[in-house]
Amino acid sequence: MAMMAKKIQSAKTEAIEETKKAFADYSNFIFADYRGMTVEQITSLRKKLREQNAVLKVVKNNFARIAFESMDINDVADYLKGPTVIAMAKEDANVVAKTLFDFANEAAKEKPVLSVKGACVEKEVYDAAKIEAFSKVPGKKELIAMLMSAINGPARQLAATIKAYAEKKEAEGSN
Repeated sequence: MAMMAKKIQSAKTEAIEETKKAFADYSNFIFADYRGMTVEQITSLRKKLREQNAVLKVVKNNFARIAFESMDINDVADYLKGPTVIAMAKEDANVVAKTLFDFANEAAKEKPVLSVKGACVEKEVYDAAKIEAFSKVPGKKELIAMLMSAINGPARQLAATIKAYAEKKEAEGSN
């Protein structure tokens, strides 16, 4: 639980309100330790996440705790310790998590710089192992494409069979 001071400075109050507004548009949050990342690496990661319609944000841990508590998300305080970056996504949290894990694995070849701590997906809190497993599940768009392919396959086969039958009848009729 976040500690509240008796007298809160107006600058801090404004910063907390800005944090609440930034979080309000998102329903999925992935927490990572970014200790040791260079500016270039953070910029590269932000670019990759933007392609996934996600945002990477560094927020003071106490401000984030207060903002999450105001959203009735209370179990994330353990992930808001030390240098924390938050990847925020409106949908497809698993794709964003996959991007983070892929980035962490790629960067780890030189030296470990990004470590996913946990996540809050649709108000359900995941630990690091659970979010890693979740990242391996195909995204919504991939699942839809797989479903459409499964539906389209038999239909395409039926159409080819009907066409072949029609061509055979046409060839028989012209003899």
